[in-house]
Amino acid sequence: MRLMSRSAALEFILLLCCCHLILGQKSDSALTVVENKEGGGGRGEGHDDDDDKEEVTVDEDEGDLEVVQPTEEWQTLKPGQAVPTGAHVRLNLQTGQREVRLGEEQLKYWTHEHRDKEEVQTLFSPDELKQAMKKIKEDLNSVSTDQQDSVVSKYRPLDELKRDMAQLEVLVETDAQIMKRMLEQLNSSESSTEQRLNILQELEYLVHQVDNAQTLCSMGGLQFILQGLNSSDFRLQESSAFVLGSAVASNPAVQVKVVESGALQMLLTILATTRPVGVKKKVLYAVASILRHFPYAQYYFLSHGGMQVLSELFQADGGEVLRTRIATMLYDMISEKELISQAGLDPVLDASHEERVRQYSEVSLQRELLEKGWCSLVPQLLESNEHDYREKALRALLVMAPMCLEQYHSDSSLLGSLRSLRDQYEEMIQSQMILGEENSYFAEIVELIDALQVKIK
Repeated sequence: MRLMSRSAALEFILLLCCCHLILGQKSDSALTVVENKEGGGGRGEGHDDDDDKEEVTVDEDEGDLEVVQPTEEWQTLKPGQAVPTGAHVRLNLQTGQREVRLGEEQLKYWTHEHRDKEEVQTLFSPDELKQAMKKIKEDLNSVSTDQQDSVVSKYRPLDELKRDMAQLEVLVETDAQIMKRMLEQLNSSESSTEQRLNILQELEYLVHQVDNAQTLCSMGGLQFILQGLNSSDFRLQESSAFVLGSAVASNPAVQVKVVESGALQMLLTILATTRPVGVKKKVLYAVASILRHFPYAQYYFLSHGGMQVLSELFQADGGEVLRTRIATMLYDMISEKELISQAGLDPVLDASHEERVRQYSEVSLQRELLEKGWCSLVPQLLESNEHDYREKALRALLVMAPMCLEQYHSDSSLLGSLRSLRDQYEEMIQSQMILGEENSYFAEIVELIDALQVKIK
């Protein structure tokens, strides 16, 4: 073999050196697999079905490398990072970067065991709880005696409070005991008129309860109330009538006892004689309460001249207040009887319905209204300047229309009053609409007027 020239030999030596350096240098793009300290064996390389396989080499010097911590999600693998054993590595063809995540076995371990372990670790251990309780006790013991004494001094001992309460001898009375005590004071000759008035005022408050009103009657309290009605003092008469009206309101048991005691006749006597307006107002309240939903009381009222007494009171100079109360009483009595007759159309009725129908049939209210001239008396209330009084009169005239229709046709003043009132309320409604206000009450009165005019026509 021929000897090479010196220059050719030098070039060959340099080429060998370069190859040695290139082969000895580690590629920046190489992957290094390190032992997974968390567990889970695996392969030295990972692959994805849709991505290219990547060769993984082992680096002998692991101390200088940064080991990536894979998660469930894909994350970009930076140059020089080491991959733990079992990790899944792929080449993202869209970005050209290598990505890494946990392998299949590691994912299963992470989702079932590792997470449960982390959740358990977030709870307090028994030792930690013991230390916390110990610290609380130490904080309580650290409170000085002076501070404890200052807190205790602000409050009274429980034994002392019990002793003071026992000395007070607080007596809690029931309503029955209170009413019994009041009746004894009411019957006492030593009680003054003012004291009796105060007792009657308190009794009126108590008898609003159904049980209290019945208890009052069983105690004989009704006799004391009737004595007040017979008193010569008008104030006692007024207060006694107020108590009586409150006791019988919506209380059938008391209504029966009051009628049997003769109180209704006594009330009619007061209305027929000269009394102050205040007394007659309360007496009318008591009469209306006794008659409401009680056909026997209504029959007794009519048979003892009740409508004649009301007619005379309506025409007397007692004021529009009494007239309005009387018109309301007539409206209630007529409406009740009409409702009972309408209830007869209901196929499902209670056992007492026939008895109520029979009792109301004995109440000859229509004949009394016609004989006593109520068809011409009630329209007089329309001349009042009070809207409330006019409304009550219109409602009474409407329920009386079936029995008073002939009188309405021949009463020219009634027809003129209805036309005048309708024009007046229409004008008031229009003025309020201009001002941006609405008054449904005035519109309701107009509807009552229209309904009555329709019946008359």
